[in-house]
Amino acid sequence: MPKHLNNFIIMHPDDNCVTALEDISKGSQIQIRESSIVINQNIPLGHKFALEGIRKGDLVKKYGHSIGIATEDINKGDWIHTHNLTSQYLKEVLKL
Repeated sequence: MPKHLNNFIIMHPDDNCVTALEDISKGSQIQIRESSIVINQNIPLGHKFALEGIRKGDLVKKYGHSIGIATEDINKGDWIHTHNLTSQYLKEVLKL
């Protein structure tokens, strides 16, 4: 059964990630816009999952702005966290 809109939030129309407003279990089906997303891992409250496929090296966007760079390919419905996202800011500051 699809999750209702009050279980997650998209901060900006340009975002490619979604923020969970409650814990979302692996295998849950989420209806967003006109598409359905199956959640691939457990998503904790306040964490992000991919609205669409994001390729390694692409920007992850929240609030309409980059919050980091994907360190591996991220599938639609994947949990986005430190295991697959790195800070763009740190790379710029540390000149990595």
